[in-house]
Amino acid sequence: MTTILVQDYMTASPHSIGVTLSLSDAANMMKAYKIRHLPVLDGNSLVGIVSERDIQMVTNMEGVDAEEVSIEEAMSQSPYTVAANTPLEVCARHMAKHKLGSAVVVDANQKVVGVFTVTDGMRALADLLAKMPEAEVIEASASAPKKPSSKKRA
Repeated sequence: MTTILVQDYMTASPHSIGVTLSLSDAANMMKAYKIRHLPVLDGNSLVGIVSERDIQMVTNMEGVDAEEVSIEEAMSQSPYTVAANTPLEVCARHMAKHKLGSAVVVDANQKVVGVFTVTDGMRALADLLAKMPEAEVIEASASAPKKPSSKKRA
């Protein structure tokens, strides 16, 4: 069986956001591109990841103005990163164990090349399930109750 890699299901060349921008900027970008995770960059360096849930949590706090709060205040620092050639099983197990919604895919120089999310994982699962052999159909006669045997006593 061929090993499935993160690069087979990741979103390549993902959108990202600068660390100094506001939560409002991130929310607008997520809405415009229909995404839920944004790697956060300081220059070209990955410094975190912000999710739609992170933004909602902070902006739902009383007195918080999404235009005034920077991404840095809501992002998760030190996001889980993987190489594109990481086996998907390794990435999925880590994400499940730590209850992560995404992994940032980086190259050897730690530059962001992709994002792998739970949604991508579900696409992979659906593809794998579709390739499974169908269950054998059990014939009705095989499942019918058997007649008791009529043994004669001597």
